[in-house]
Amino acid sequence: MRITVCLTDNNRPEPWVEGLRAELPQAVVEAWTPGAAPADHAVVWAPPQQFLDEQHQLRGLFNIGAGVDALLGLRLPPRTRIVRLDDAGMSVQMAEYVCHALIRHFREFDVYEAEAREGAWSYRRPRVRGNFPVGIMGLGVLGQRVGRAIAQFEFPVRGWSRSPRQIDGIRCFHGEPGLAEFLAASRVLVCLLPLTDATRGILRRETLSRLNGGLPGGYLINVARGAHLVEDDLIPLLDSGQLAGATLDVFASEPLAPGHPFWRHPKITVTPHASARTQREESVAQIAAKIRALEAGADFETLPGVVDAQRGY
Repeated sequence: MRITVCLTDNNRPEPWVEGLRAELPQAVVEAWTPGAAPADHAVVWAPPQQFLDEQHQLRGLFNIGAGVDALLGLRLPPRTRIVRLDDAGMSVQMAEYVCHALIRHFREFDVYEAEAREGAWSYRRPRVRGNFPVGIMGLGVLGQRVGRAIAQFEFPVRGWSRSPRQIDGIRCFHGEPGLAEFLAASRVLVCLLPLTDATRGILRRETLSRLNGGLPGGYLINVARGAHLVEDDLIPLLDSGQLAGATLDVFASEPLAPGHPFWRHPKITVTPHASARTQREESVAQIAAKIRALEAGADFETLPGVVDAQRGY
């Protein structure tokens, strides 16, 4: 059995190769070089099309991140199935990030930070949590973990997904008919959707203006993909007061250009795609366990994290 590691975007393959060799000593594990022998399974991040064109016997394509939209835009070998990480330590990081952004806005710590830089001492009236319902777009592993964390701080939690869900502590909406009602019932919006043709540009003037029942004061937290947001629509909504602010971890083009207006806008908090980073040791163990199951005769449909190419996640 051959396993090839093909990573780009400044990800070093060597630690992944070493980890997989330790987990799967019976396998030949190598970093990809053009023209190398084809693999049975591959561990990848943003691989070039050339790599996939060489893989005529590839079965499992294991992505080291949760998002697989970049892979779905490539031509895959006919028998290849994409398998994403179903957690690997990312959900707790995502919950931390979203709760931090939410509480920073709710408690107005961002205002205190700005006033502290000016040497100003002020008192702000406490807000009521019931007036800040939080809506989570996307109720997969990450979305559900974030929802449970938010509920611990006694915020009302809403959730929206493509298909119906029933989750304790979360008022769930689904499908296109439920989207408008979900947005109106949410004051803070957290985007955790996979990026598909149906969700690209879903965070736009029309949808964001529906937050908080259409009243001013909505807030956006985007930790999914930059292409979910129509960037040109955001600043006018902030400047008009329709949105009170936004915390953005992902962008249409990364790294965010130095001259991009998001850097300078006082109501936007920018972080460098840092909300949930892959934990290599946990990821290697998860990928190795799935490869062992496949080699022992398991069907792809029995594995968690196998991507439905038609749905995009």
